[in-house]
Amino acid sequence: MKIRLNASFFLARLTRRSTVCVCLNLSLGLNLGLSLIFTLCTNAAWADMPAAERWVNTEFQASSLNKKQQIEELKWFISAADKLRKQGVKQIHVVSETLDTHDYESRVLALAFEEITGIKVKHDLIQEGDLVEQLQNALQTGKSPYDGWISDSDLIGTHYRYGQTVILSDYMQGVGKEFTNPGLDLKDFIGLSFTTAPDGKLYQLPDQQFANLYWFRADWFERADFKARFLAKYGYPLGVPQNWSAYEDIADFFTNDVKQIDGKKVYGHMDYGKKDPSLGWRFTDAWLSMAGAADKGIPNGLPVDEWGIRIAADKCTPVGASVARGGATNSPAAVFALSKYLDWMKLYAPPSALQMNFSEAGPVPAQGQIAQQIFWYSAFTASATKAGLAAVDSNGKPKWRMAPSPHGPYWKEGMQNGYQDVGAWTYLKSTPPTQMAAAWLYGQFLTSKTVSLKKSIVGLTFIRNSDIRHPYFTEHADEFGGLIEFYRSPARVAWTPTGTNVPHYPRMAALWWKNVALALAGEKTPQAAMDNLALQMDQIMLDLQASGMRLCAPKLNPLANPAKYLSDKGAPWKKIANEKPKGETIAYEKLLQAWREGRVK
Repeated sequence: MKIRLNASFFLARLTRRSTVCVCLNLSLGLNLGLSLIFTLCTNAAWADMPAAERWVNTEFQASSLNKKQQIEELKWFISAADKLRKQGVKQIHVVSETLDTHDYESRVLALAFEEITGIKVKHDLIQEGDLVEQLQNALQTGKSPYDGWISDSDLIGTHYRYGQTVILSDYMQGVGKEFTNPGLDLKDFIGLSFTTAPDGKLYQLPDQQFANLYWFRADWFERADFKARFLAKYGYPLGVPQNWSAYEDIADFFTNDVKQIDGKKVYGHMDYGKKDPSLGWRFTDAWLSMAGAADKGIPNGLPVDEWGIRIAADKCTPVGASVARGGATNSPAAVFALSKYLDWMKLYAPPSALQMNFSEAGPVPAQGQIAQQIFWYSAFTASATKAGLAAVDSNGKPKWRMAPSPHGPYWKEGMQNGYQDVGAWTYLKSTPPTQMAAAWLYGQFLTSKTVSLKKSIVGLTFIRNSDIRHPYFTEHADEFGGLIEFYRSPARVAWTPTGTNVPHYPRMAALWWKNVALALAGEKTPQAAMDNLALQMDQIMLDLQASGMRLCAPKLNPLANPAKYLSDKGAPWKKIANEKPKGETIAYEKLLQAWREGRVK
């Protein structure tokens, strides 16, 4: 009996590779036969398979792979990790922003990776502003405190120009080939175009992505009394707004006509205004392009993008942000966009919104007092579907829906529709090769088909087409308020991250929230705030022009009379006479049907 107990203990402890040597010492006195002991303690694949099977049979369901295929994929990870452990890798240190998906990775999937491969993971979660600042410091100093970063693809223009980021397409074909999962299946990723630079090479591997979409209380919009009152007042149906005029009318209607529902004050708009780095995301995340400030072109306007930055004919060299240099950051459309942000916040949003940041404001609509939000990140879908919320019914189904955000009066067909965030694995050349290889292994594990479907169910931040199309989401689509239909539609490609016109994301992004805050506080007019922003962006690009940047360094146009560039043919667009045309709406079911049939609208 004693021998059996010790043997059982021995086999159980083999699920952790790090304890094998201890188990060998304990086993010497058990008369098991030295050849058997040697096999058990040196065959890593055999030793670690119990852990892999346990995770496959529990946490890693559902999956787009069957269990046998999952085990085969995990065998490859075990083998690759074994090579790195023999080279001395014991632990990796990685970082991502605070998000539901990354919380799941840090709490659950990091532990799974450790138990299956024997490589420990310290997966830090920090605020996005801190992450960008630390990444900027790592690029400047050439010293990385992390072995891997999940960083927004918004930095693709920075990575391309500075040459300090590992080019993954080269790495996978070169020194990293033996550590690249043969089942990675890059073609299955839906966001690779956003992490590919102008040189056609892949710099980052998507880990999660989500879009900013219009959010509204479908149950309120379907009330016959509200529909009749709205039609009588505005002369068109209450529905999903197609332009900013309709959005404003609906905001006014719920705030000042409906006023209360079930005895509670309701508001026709939600936003946030705290003086905080996240205030800038409201604008860099395509607010200007939604108004119509940029040029036509997907994924980003060309030659003028959604930040208002113009690039030269080579499609690579930034030449200015201010209208006086051919940019659009302080153009009439951009000033209009900021003006509407200020008006709607003050007239139609809860007063408390002024003191909220991105994280604080995101869950508010689902709490029951908000009729609509023009620009709501779908990353909050999971938290907005929790039982007990005012915007969730007794069957656990959302009373709200999401749809494409409406466009401003300067917007034209063929322009970017909105923003899509892509958090992607990013590796710096300053990282020691074996540590980088192990972090690359972990990044592939978190995005592998073995775990990605379950991660998508938890966080609803899709990266693989196979997950979006999986029967699970067909069966449960009605639980997610239109998110599944959106991601299965051709519409999703018109929602894009920050493009490659931006030469230095960390430095330039920091300018936005500070200038918007001045306008919000009444210290500057919208025009003055955007003038100041454009001037500061030009100054940074002048600094970069003199810095010897490796590729596509800015080369600014000389200052000229803004009238030289203002046009009705392309950005920067000259001011239009009527910035509030008649409101237009569409029935949600009609929009949904278009998505199901493979049409944008």
